[in-house]
Amino acid sequence: HVQLVESGGGSALAGGSVRLSCAASGYTFNTYSWFRQAPGQEREGVAAIDTGDGSTYYLNSVEGRFTISLDNSRDMVYLQMSNLRPEDTAMYYCAAASDTCGSVSFRRAGRYDYWGQGTQVTVS
Repeated sequence: HVQLVESGGGSALAGGSVRLSCAASGYTFNTYSWFRQAPGQEREGVAAIDTGDGSTYYLNSVEGRFTISLDNSRDMVYLQMSNLRPEDTAMYYCAAASDTCGSVSFRRAGRYDYWGQGTQVTVS
């Protein structure tokens, strides 16, 4: 039974930091990603990591501020978010895909097999 469980969301001031965690169980995937969705907007891919070679991919607007990482020994995926902006406010979701991704394909929500329930991040 595959499960992705996010944690670590909350409120932060602009310029602050938040770290999101995703506990993955039941299967080892080739790609883990973080998506976000603000009210009235489409879900967008924020960051992805290839579990095979460790390649990472980022949305342009978060590059240099967000870091995705993987702890294989604990089946955890993290998103370290720094220098937060009000426009980063959204529900953040962990997602997993069986196939590998690229710098563009990681942003397509339809390619992911499993999703977490989401965790809210609010920046003011």
